[in-house]
Amino acid sequence: MAKQSENSHSSTRHVGATDHTPARRDTKLDRLLKTKTYETAREVETAVLVSVPPRRQTDAQTTEYLDELAFLIETAGAQATRRFVQKLDKPDIRTYVGEGKLAELKAWVTHEKSSMVVFDDDLSPSQLRNLEAELKVKIVDRSLLILDIFALRAKSATSRTQVELAQYQYLLPRLTGLWTHLDKQRGGVGMKGPGETEIETDRRIVRDRIAFLKDKLEDLDKQAATQRKTRNNTIRVALVGYTNVGKSTIMNLLGKAEVFAENKLFATVDATTRKVVLDNHIPFLLSDTVGFIRKLPTKLIESFKSTLDEIREADLLIHVVDISHPAFEEHIAVVNETLREIGAADKPVLLVFNKIDQYTHDADPAPVFAGDDPQQDFPGHFDEPAPRPPLEQLQETYMARLHDPVVFISAQNKENIEALRELLGRRVAELAARRFPHQAASYDEYK
Repeated sequence: MAKQSENSHSSTRHVGATDHTPARRDTKLDRLLKTKTYETAREVETAVLVSVPPRRQTDAQTTEYLDELAFLIETAGAQATRRFVQKLDKPDIRTYVGEGKLAELKAWVTHEKSSMVVFDDDLSPSQLRNLEAELKVKIVDRSLLILDIFALRAKSATSRTQVELAQYQYLLPRLTGLWTHLDKQRGGVGMKGPGETEIETDRRIVRDRIAFLKDKLEDLDKQAATQRKTRNNTIRVALVGYTNVGKSTIMNLLGKAEVFAENKLFATVDATTRKVVLDNHIPFLLSDTVGFIRKLPTKLIESFKSTLDEIREADLLIHVVDISHPAFEEHIAVVNETLREIGAADKPVLLVFNKIDQYTHDADPAPVFAGDDPQQDFPGHFDEPAPRPPLEQLQETYMARLHDPVVFISAQNKENIEALRELLGRRVAELAARRFPHQAASYDEYK
């Protein structure tokens, strides 16, 4: 009996089966499932990059801008496979590129079966329609690509509303391109109405949605403004900079926060604020804000008003710069211009150069001149990037230029973080002494 019980437990058949019941045989479907697997992962989209730079733009700049566009494509989840460049005095009003380049582009897209063509500038609605008609693939311009990344990264109710509003504002003038199924409609007697009515209906729906989102955003802005008012008795510091320079990593180091940080563009879309207390025991609020980028869509800047208010109302800005990037000085100029656009150019700024662990300087930083003509005081090749001096020389140059201390760090390797803490603590103490003079005596020792 015990042996029978043991056999019943070791059996793989269902409860109640007897020894005289034959085991279930493998069906054809079972054998098929055992021998075949099915790929459920989504196929990665492939993108062709197109740039139409002005003739005065150097090849090095064009390459840099296309590298950034390729990084944007990677962040969005696609893969760049080919680059097309055509220098023109101004883009073609109909198809943005010339006829010859368009034919070359069409041949490549057809042969390689590319998923999309991505342009490094904004396209007009007519250019978008004409390119789609010619290339028969998805056409994406720079603004749409950035909006797509923001939609992917937005997590909070405020940021999702901001991105959706910017998307609808981008979509409104381009609605006609969505009605290709009405292409056969012709004008004339008896042929008016259906297409126009359908498009106008959608335009009205989009306008209503835009109005609704603006009202919703106003309510969210009021809530955010109320929250910011409660912080008026504390010094407020905001991290600003070009996208992917390490602001979130610095935020995590200084504020002991858990802000999402990744080596991709626009890893942070939502503004995050944390209370920080350094060694001088003076508390302040540190905010991590969305990164800026070249040609940031105007509609996106308008939509992110409440997020950018964290910058406008800050007492001090920490401008983080990726020193390892070849075009870091241009990135500084882009950030400064964006700060002017949002009305925050007059804020005190602490300049922080990050990623010194990835910086490499030239062996001979002296400029190279062409020929032996002593009157020729410019480089012989404008396409060559400027020589990169040692870090010590850069630090002295910027301190002399700004008449203010700067700090060079590696947030990833936690190098020189104590120097940043000391300098930041001193700046916060100076601001606190001016903002709260009745407590100035207690701040004097930290200046």
